[in-house]
Amino acid sequence: MNTNTPLLRALSRALFRRTPPRQAPPQSFFCASPHFLSILPTSTIITSSRYLSTSPPTLQQLSTQPTPSSSTPPPFPPTKQPTSQEQQLQQQQLSILLPLLRLQPSHYITIHINSFPFLVTPGDTLTLPFLLPDVSVGDILRLTHASILGSRDYTIKGSPYLDENLFELRARVVEVTSEPMRIKIKKKQRTRRAKTVKSKHKYTVLRIGELVVKDAPALETAARGVEGSV
Repeated sequence: MNTNTPLLRALSRALFRRTPPRQAPPQSFFCASPHFLSILPTSTIITSSRYLSTSPPTLQQLSTQPTPSSSTPPPFPPTKQPTSQEQQLQQQQLSILLPLLRLQPSHYITIHINSFPFLVTPGDTLTLPFLLPDVSVGDILRLTHASILGSRDYTIKGSPYLDENLFELRARVVEVTSEPMRIKIKKKQRTRRAKTVKSKHKYTVLRIGELVVKDAPALETAARGVEGSV
C-alpha cells in the first residue's frame, strides 16, 4: 500500500493539528523533585507550601502602649512643692542674710522683660531688641520681674522669680529708635528669580535708675498685709 498519497498526507496533518497542547501544572501541584522546583516560579512554590501547613494560625495582640525609643526624651520629674517647715526656714535665712546684702556697697540684678534676661546695675543704659508697646519717651517704668539679686559676697536667687517686695527698681525710657534699613537679596542656584527682603527693626532704650534693696521688716510687713487681705 502506498502511504505517500496526498489523502494520507492530509489526514496525518489534521491529526497533528488536533493534538491538545501541553498545559502548565496547576498551582496546587507539589513535586519533591529538586529539578522540578528549579523550573517552577517562586510564587507557585510559596502558594503550594502554604496549603501543606498543618499548624493553626496564631493571632498576635498589638500593644497600645508606646514603645520607648532613643529619640523620645525621658519624662520630666515631678516638681517638689516646699513644705511649711521649709518655707519658714527660708524666711529665717532671708531675714539673716538680707541685711548683710544691703550693707554691700554695690548691687546687681537680673531682670526679665518679655522673657528676656538682662543683667544690669544702677546707671546702665539698656537697649531692648524689641519695641515696648504703649510707652513714650520720658515714661518711668517699675521693673518687678527679677530672678537674681546680689552683691560682691551674697546672692539671692528666685524660683523662678524673686518677691517684688525685696527690691525696688525703676527705669526711664530715654529713646525709641530704629536701625538703618537693611536690604537682603535671596536667590537660589540655577534660578533667575531673586527675592528682595527689607527689614527695619525698632528698639526701646532704657536708663536704669537706683536699685533699692528693702529690709527684712518691710518684707514681713508686706507678707502680713497679703495674709490679711486673703
